[in-house]
Amino acid sequence: MTLEVADAVATLRISNPGKRNAFTWAMYEQLAAAVQDLPPEARVLVLRGDAEDGFAAGTDIGQFVGFSGEDGLEYERTVGAVLDAVLAVDIPVIALVERTAIGAGLALACCADLVLAERGALFGAPIAKTLGNCIPPAVLARLRSKAGEANAMAMLLTATLLPAERLEGSGFVFRTVEPGQLDEAAAELLRRIVTSAPLTLRSLKEMNRRITAALPVPEADDLLLACYGSDDFAEGVDAFLGGRRPEWRGR
Repeated sequence: MTLEVADAVATLRISNPGKRNAFTWAMYEQLAAAVQDLPPEARVLVLRGDAEDGFAAGTDIGQFVGFSGEDGLEYERTVGAVLDAVLAVDIPVIALVERTAIGAGLALACCADLVLAERGALFGAPIAKTLGNCIPPAVLARLRSKAGEANAMAMLLTATLLPAERLEGSGFVFRTVEPGQLDEAAAELLRRIVTSAPLTLRSLKEMNRRITAALPVPEADDLLLACYGSDDFAEGVDAFLGGRRPEWRGR
């Protein structure tokens, strides 16, 4: 994961070559550290992945081997703290999405103020088909707010990856562009942001953050423990790493 700053634009690039930019524990730590220590000259933060591997997939599944329910709960708390750090960034955050934003990549995109995506880019969290784990209520709340309840539940309950064009209609995706045109579209948007009044932008972000924080989010540790501590989750991890279809038993 690298951070570059040019012309008041900080670009944080997610990179895990050959694994669709899936997050490792070290990458989560790097992400949190980077957003908490942005250079003062940065007026906008861009999140993007290495183009060949898309925006970002979920967490590297190999790290889930041998997980207990408590391990899963601690994992979600850790990732939640990283996402909170992204949400706390006081300058505009733009996500540029190519190919896929899945799992943790989807959760990260939900933390951006604006999402630009290539047509055909796919968004989703197919955990009901792949791992048998669960997402925390804060992530679900943000997904519902960004994509709409129907789209959010379609992604999760049917393990469907939704195209950027559909999410543009819900407002989650600010704009879609043809493949290969993302940089050009982003350049114009970034120009508008970096030439705007920085105190106004910071105030608007903080106001939006306070409004969001005023909305209650329920606790769901019992549900996370039930999924991460289940035989089904262990089977999902083993099946994923073995390249086979999991056999769910509901326990």
